Amino acid sequence: MTRVPMHLDVTSEQNWAQVVDAVIAAHGRLDILFNNAGVSFPGIVENITVEIWDHELNIHAKGVFLGTRTAIPAMRAGGGGSIINTSSVMGIVGSPTSPAWSAAKGAITIFTRSAARQYAKEKIRINSVHPGYADTPLTVQRFNDPAVRQQLLDRTPMGRLGTAEDIANGVLFLASDESSWVTGSELVIDGGMTAQ
Repeated sequence: MTRVPMHLDVTSEQNWAQVVDAVIAAHGRLDILFNNAGVSFPGIVENITVEIWDHELNIHAKGVFLGTRTAIPAMRAGGGGSIINTSSVMGIVGSPTSPAWSAAKGAITIFTRSAARQYAKEKIRINSVHPGYADTPLTVQRFNDPAVRQQLLDRTPMGRLGTAEDIANGVLFLASDESSWVTGSELVIDGGMTAQ
């Protein structure tokens, strides 16, 4: 299959409509949506500006909402589909360093459950993935600090940080027909962090 890169501002209704229309024009259907855009601005509550708060919630929560809302009619027309929303373990337990991130990820967690219930009978499955501490382009600068890295390793029972591939394998499962009876679920991929 040919890959066609497209610009997408996840906070723009118009841009979402353009991208979904382009996918339908090129492929005739939309089967899978992976909502995975992200930003992170760690800080204590008193130091978080309204601009940072709005930016985190817009990219994460609003982006997931707009993507899901835009994809549903296309998936309905194709007889169903799978939507996977990237939340975080910090959308379950709360982050000690990033409260805006946790708020946005918590919103995604509950939104996913609610939307899954609404669209299950239409064979549109909606699930969330909840990565723990993983080395990704978004985290590389912060996690390369030896002291920070050791703290994260100490919190992770499996003794290593995750990789993008660890997360991608969970997403692939939720996108595939092997998960045809899975909706409204939270797939935690965290090396055991939330099991403590």
